[in-house]
Parts: sequence; C-alpha cells; structure tokens
Amino acid sequence: MQYRASTFKRESSPVTWEQALGKLSNPHPLQSWTWGDFKSRWGWQALPSLMTIAEGSWEPLAAAMILKRPLPRTPFCILYVPRGPILSYNDPALRTQALAQLEKIARRERAIFIKIDPEVVKAWGEDEEALRPSPIGGRFIKELQQRGWRFSNDQIQFRNTVELPLELDEDDLLAAMHSKTRYNIRLAARKGITVRSGSPADFAQIGEMYRETAVRDGFTIRPLDYYLDIWNAFYQQGMAQPLIAEFEGQAIAAVVLVRYGRRVIYMYGASTDQERQRMPNHLLQWEAIRWAKAQGATVYDFWGAPDHFDETDRMWGVWRFKKGFNGQVVRHIGAWDYPVRPILYWLYTVAMPKYLNFLRAKQV
Repeated sequence: MQYRASTFKRESSPVTWEQALGKLSNPHPLQSWTWGDFKSRWGWQALPSLMTIAEGSWEPLAAAMILKRPLPRTPFCILYVPRGPILSYNDPALRTQALAQLEKIARRERAIFIKIDPEVVKAWGEDEEALRPSPIGGRFIKELQQRGWRFSNDQIQFRNTVELPLELDEDDLLAAMHSKTRYNIRLAARKGITVRSGSPADFAQIGEMYRETAVRDGFTIRPLDYYLDIWNAFYQQGMAQPLIAEFEGQAIAAVVLVRYGRRVIYMYGASTDQERQRMPNHLLQWEAIRWAKAQGATVYDFWGAPDHFDETDRMWGVWRFKKGFNGQVVRHIGAWDYPVRPILYWLYTVAMPKYLNFLRAKQV
C-alpha cells in the first residue's frame, strides 16, 4: 500500500487521540495523552500527531506523541517520541512514510535531532547463542541506518524487558515459575506478609520508599513531586494501581502498576530494608500478576532487563529476581536519533557530556 498523501497532523482532542491509539497495534502508555500532558508540566511541549488513511479520515495509520524541549538561549530544540511512533511495523511502506514525516517535522521545528524508541523487537531470548531474531526488527534497523538515523548513546528507556503471557490460569502460572520463586511467594504468605490495593493517599509513602530504594541500589531519581504528579495523573485516568506489601500493618514494599490496552507494566517498584527475609517482593509481584490477569490483561511487562546478560550488567540482580517468574526476554531495537544538524548534535551528545563530566571530576 502507498501512503504518499499521508502526513502527520497535530491532534488537539484527547478523546480522538486515545481512540486512535486504541485502534493501533501495541499502544504504549508513554504515547498516551496523559503522559504528554504530564511531560508538558515538566519542561516539554507535547506535539501529538496522527497519520490517517486520508484527509479527514477517522482511520489512523500511525501516532506519534512527540515531545519538544527548547534549548535555552538558542532557537533550537530536541524532539523525542517515547516508546513510539505507534504503527504496524510489518508494513514497510508505512515505516518509510512515518520516518520521512518525522524527519520533516524535526526540520520544521528546528530540532538538533529527533529521538525515537519504538517497541520493535530485535530478538527474543536470554542466551546470546540461542537468540531468535525478528526479521522485521532487522529490516527496520537497516532502513534507519540507510536514512541516516544513528543508534543513540542515550537510551532513555530500557532497551530490553521481560514479558509474562497471562493466558494460563493461576495454578499453571505458579507451576511454570522457578521452584525457588514459588517457594518464596508461599514463604512470604506464611511469614505474615499481606498485600493490599492502594490509592493516591499512599503515593507519598511509596515515594519515600522509592527514594530509599534509589539510595540503596545506587540509581538516580527525579524529584518526588515528579513521580507524585504522574502517579496521580495515571490513577485519575484509570491507568495506575498501587499495591502495597505490609507486615503487621507496616508498609515495607510497593509497586505502581500501569495498565494500557491489554498490557500491565510493573513500571515503578520500591521497598525498604525492613523484613526482607520474609520475601515481601516475591508475594507483591505475584499479587501484581494476579491483578493484571483479573483486569483482562494478556501480558505482564516486568519493565526492564539487562543489556548484557552477565554479572557485569547493572541490572543483573534485578534480572535474577525477575527471571524466577518465567517470563520471556524481549530485546528491542533501542533508541535511534536522526541528527538534523550534525555539528550541533555532536556538541550536544558528545562534547557537552564530556565537559560536564570533567567539571564533576574537578569537584570531587
């Protein structure tokens, strides 16, 4: 099929936007109107853009929640399409048209570059020697390279993840897990761990646990108001559900699940150092999986897996925990940049980070 007349056009209606995403394959919450609206409160401008079959048509071909960030004291900006664009990637003509349109938008907006990181599968599997490559992912990578796109040094989202199909009943899901994981789930219940559904009243406490988790595990987080903002926004739209693990009435671990389409994502997790020997996180994950299944989801997304499946990867410990639930490793193509202004792109992505690292080193 040819799409010569199809262009991305700005969409101003959140209802139309969500209806369009609902008709496209594999929509993602980071492409939702709620996410774009949220990011507009944190330094970005949302440019929701739809491509339809024909002018005035209600049948969407592609959607791109483009985020625009102006660069201070310059006429330039950067553009980012988180977990998008959304389209049928098995259609080569549509892939070509969507990329051409995004490149055109980047030039029109005076962007230094535009970044995309669609959930296009590159391969499935953990073992490097036994990967099952995706033909579509391989072809799309070649198309990106031929058009001048570059694999990004700045992978904002997780490139890989672990997905658990939810077609089996609960007993079969448990039976398929590693025996140690199944044992720990049952141990937590025997040792007095309980899990309850939360509400926005719990978000502040979850935020404090999240900050404690970041300090303990050595990763950087944003201000807590950032997380409170998006958790409340998702919750108000029926997209988020907090679950809290407790021992003797004291909250010791929590997750904030994000539901979109037929998928539930374990997008945020937090825990304290208390009662870890009671394995609260194992029971918490199991209850999250049960909740996702009860909502009619077909996939539970563990949201993140190592880039390299060995002990040198920063996510190795997290991976060992997730592996026990017997999900499937899904490797995506990652984030790609289209440098509209190559010299400024080099300054922004190479020279400036080196300079900032130099200044930080001098302060130590």
